[in-house]
Amino acid sequence: MLQNTRALRRASAAASARAAVTARRPMTIFGTVCATLLGVTLSVGLASAPAAGAVAPDVAAAFPRTVLGADQFSSIADDTRSAVSTAEAAASVADALSDEVAASGLDVGTTVKVDTSTLEDRIDALDDAEVMPLLLLDTRMEEAAAETRRVVSETGVLRDAFTAAQQKKAAEDAARAAAEQKAAEEHAAQEAAAALAAANTVDGAKATARQLMASTYGWGGDQFSCLESLWTKESGWNYQAYNADGGATGIPQALPGSKMAAAGADWQSNAATQIAWGLGYISSAYGTPCSAWSHSQAMNWY
Repeated sequence: MLQNTRALRRASAAASARAAVTARRPMTIFGTVCATLLGVTLSVGLASAPAAGAVAPDVAAAFPRTVLGADQFSSIADDTRSAVSTAEAAASVADALSDEVAASGLDVGTTVKVDTSTLEDRIDALDDAEVMPLLLLDTRMEEAAAETRRVVSETGVLRDAFTAAQQKKAAEDAARAAAEQKAAEEHAAQEAAAALAAANTVDGAKATARQLMASTYGWGGDQFSCLESLWTKESGWNYQAYNADGGATGIPQALPGSKMAAAGADWQSNAATQIAWGLGYISSAYGTPCSAWSHSQAMNWY
């Protein structure tokens, strides 16, 4: 026998269960062989027909061995094994794909399972191929081939539908991720705008200055008191302050205001940038805010 049990066939087919269905070569059906052998049958029957119905059932069962040569019989056996192997592989691929589709939970718009039960029956029907009458073997082969083609076709349809469903889900996931990213960026921008607006208030600017003084220069509350007095006199802590007489700009009254670009391109709209530049200027020119305040009191500028 070609195979003893369906379980053994399944074991031999497992290595190629997921090979692409389209890569498998078509089955060769024995149309030409059948026609030739039918002629042989008729010839034999006419030449040796002393009595009608003289061929015993056991002789008919052994027909392939007694009529065909060894090479012909071996070729038929090889083709039968190939047909069975192709059918088993088609069934394995179909079952594996059906399981994958079912596990995915995706809507494929069609049936989620390829029915391979009839193909299994056709494979089982070829178990006794070596002792089967040739004409019956040819019929069984045709049935197995037709069922294999059906399974392969339905597997292809299901594969295409599954691929389309996967692509649709991937596109939906990407769109959702993009929307979430956009929402996160908009939220971050809103928070940044809110923080900037808060920092640009008088209280916000003072809080920023106190924090920068401590973290960058190690200046404490006494120095902040001097700075508070200095910049209250200069600009009232208004980041939009502008002196039309000389052009001094911003909280520290930089002259010209464009000097503050050294601390950041947003110097015209961000109090924190102006404060960072102003503290750097005070540190380099006067050492401390209190020294700058003393100079301002004495000279009316700093």
